[in-house]
Amino acid sequence: MPVSSVSSAPETVSISLGERSYPIRIGSGLLCSPDSFADVPQASLAVIVSNTTVAPLYAQALRETLLGQHRQVELITLPDGESHKDWITLNLIFDDLLARGADRKTVLYALGGGVVGDMTGFAAASYMRGVPFVQVPTTLLAQVDSSVGGKTGINHPRGKNMIGAFYQPVCVVADLDTLSSLPARELRAGLAEVIKYGPIADADFLDWIDTHLDELLARDAAALRYAVRRCCEIKASVVGQDEREAGLRAILNFGHTFGHAIEAGLGYGNWLHGEAVGCGMAIAADVSARLGLLAENAAARLTGLIERAGLPVRGPALGAERYLQLMRLDKKAEAGEIKFVLLDAIGHAVLRGVPDDVLRRVLASRCG
Repeated sequence: MPVSSVSSAPETVSISLGERSYPIRIGSGLLCSPDSFADVPQASLAVIVSNTTVAPLYAQALRETLLGQHRQVELITLPDGESHKDWITLNLIFDDLLARGADRKTVLYALGGGVVGDMTGFAAASYMRGVPFVQVPTTLLAQVDSSVGGKTGINHPRGKNMIGAFYQPVCVVADLDTLSSLPARELRAGLAEVIKYGPIADADFLDWIDTHLDELLARDAAALRYAVRRCCEIKASVVGQDEREAGLRAILNFGHTFGHAIEAGLGYGNWLHGEAVGCGMAIAADVSARLGLLAENAAARLTGLIERAGLPVRGPALGAERYLQLMRLDKKAEAGEIKFVLLDAIGHAVLRGVPDDVLRRVLASRCG
């Protein structure tokens, strides 16, 4: 699908991390605008990392833009899908970089969704102990969440994103035009991460999503632009205060402990990440209500919004014990105790342990 050659004025959200600070540029036509990449250091070699779905759509447009910044621009095309977010696929990137003689100044560009972004970032963090990289997210989920904040990594059969590094990009370039090629299922999955920011940090934003959900589903350009910007603003604020998830940043994982268990339990790729997170948020809202933290009508409202977005609100029948086993591998677990992101009000999240008997009751009623 062609990318517009005319760029509207982008909006910029800044991540404030001292010498690791960087801009997130949001707008249309950005892939074709050299100004989008003005922060990127010049290097003789740049490598675009993409996948078999995205590369045919956008890699050539990005390559033509980058040839003013780099003498040589190459492409690595990875297999598509969460099931390929592993050591084998990661090594394809290293194999290519080594074969080309890539050095410490080589710049990597992650062109794709969350899987491409996470793996390219991890490769950049690891290759020669660190080379510059740029996030160019092409899915809604990646534009509002995974491309921002420097989390990189791969999956392990026993747990999602358990192997990786914190490594910040030089910049993030979110071209909203790329959302036009997104399959409807992927768009809905991205909306899970959009919805997430309301209950954890901004009740007014949740109201806005509730009002404008039909426009978002219809890919209204103004609605998508506002949603991407507001999500990035919230995430930038959280990451700026807690880059390495020592405390506050954990709230960004609302719904993810249950969601990651669903993904690992079913096998990566059976449910999209956003689908699992949407379901996980509904389960976490139920837990919050059962513990007396959140009003039942607030939990029901959030669950209804998730369902309206076309996302599942009931988990697969893995069995309560299997869920508990998988969730104990979550990165927020401490000494085997699972820590959950819960809500004590719409717009405010807390990190709490939950008794196993409560979890078993909720899982029995909401899964299967």
